[in-house]
Amino acid sequence: MRFHKINNPEEFPNWTNKHDLTLFLHNNLKPYEDTVEDIERGLDYALSTEAGKGGFVLLAEDDNRLVGALVMLRTGMKGYVPENLLLFVAVDPAARGNGIGRRLCETAIASCDGDISLHVEYDNPAKRLYERIGFKSKYAEMRYEK
Repeated sequence: MRFHKINNPEEFPNWTNKHDLTLFLHNNLKPYEDTVEDIERGLDYALSTEAGKGGFVLLAEDDNRLVGALVMLRTGMKGYVPENLLLFVAVDPAARGNGIGRRLCETAIASCDGDISLHVEYDNPAKRLYERIGFKSKYAEMRYEK
């Protein structure tokens, strides 16, 4: 198992690309997946070099095959909200139970400067993983949707 940290679109290894990663995330986040368009926007933000944007992508590779991925965004809001937002973590169902999600999260935490937040549905089994790693539930998020 190898991990690859991607900071811009040119750094993707030859065995995958941004489009393939988008579909991987969409298919392997089920039933909590976002739309393909929203995933693309998240990846564009993470891989942007524009001021006020950025972050990184971590890929877990097994024999030139994508088996896990994580997307981290920089919020640019230190002191107001955490400096980083863990946007997506997904592992291929055939590779689950081998600690890939945990290793992706721990590698991402070590790669970040500052605090990290994430959003997780209360009934998502991954919530237990995040708690074991050290994430704590601080607030209940509330939204007003128009």
